Amino acid sequence: MTLSTHEQHWLEAIQRARAERRTLPSGSLPPPLDLTGAYRVQAALRGDRQLIGYKLGLVSPSKQAQMGLTAPITGWLSADMLHQSSVVLNHFLQPRIEPEVAAVLQADIPPDATPGRALLAVGAWLLAVEILDSIWEGYHFTAPEVVADNASGGAILLGERALDWPFDGELRLTINGQDVAAGPIAALGDLPAQLCWLAQQVGGLHTGQVIMFGSPAPAVPLHPGTVALLGPASATLVFAVTQHEEKSNG
Repeated sequence: MTLSTHEQHWLEAIQRARAERRTLPSGSLPPPLDLTGAYRVQAALRGDRQLIGYKLGLVSPSKQAQMGLTAPITGWLSADMLHQSSVVLNHFLQPRIEPEVAAVLQADIPPDATPGRALLAVGAWLLAVEILDSIWEGYHFTAPEVVADNASGGAILLGERALDWPFDGELRLTINGQDVAAGPIAALGDLPAQLCWLAQQVGGLHTGQVIMFGSPAPAVPLHPGTVALLGPASATLVFAVTQHEEKSNG
């Protein structure tokens, strides 16, 4: 894929800012990109990182309207974004966290799939959290800016216990025992239909991929301590957050 001159400028500016661990003010990268150009920058930003799935963002109509959109945005997930039981804050620029659900696929979903076929392709539904990490100062950005920055993708964690389909209820996120975010799963919309829409956008989804569906609650700043996500049927996802990498005694 060959980028235009100003798309290459955007790509290099985002890469340089992350390498130098600094944020960029919204509007600081003229000329502006349209969404098509922003997705081209997003694809180039992944480079040779191993693709493991996709994420949806701005899933609610109200959020879309605020950004001048009529559909969600998408981003990629890479293997290095998947964390297991802990997160180190100083690996990120300005980390925020969202409660989510994810699907792990056991079969391909072609671009023309029906919701019924998409549902059958899901091997497991899991609790999930996403750690957002926007390059844009204070999370102030235009739609093309957030798309070019891979929809603020930072890291993800997945629960170990599969949720029974269908599920409903609330996602509730706590940090050090304090409620920080909550929202109804119903706000995410029709999840099989969302899978179909995503498959159409990216040219098909594949066995083993992880799909994140966005959050029913606003993202909140992430702090050191213990994070717990509580979901349907008492399902939980718990992990530790430290400010710095813990040093080995060995």
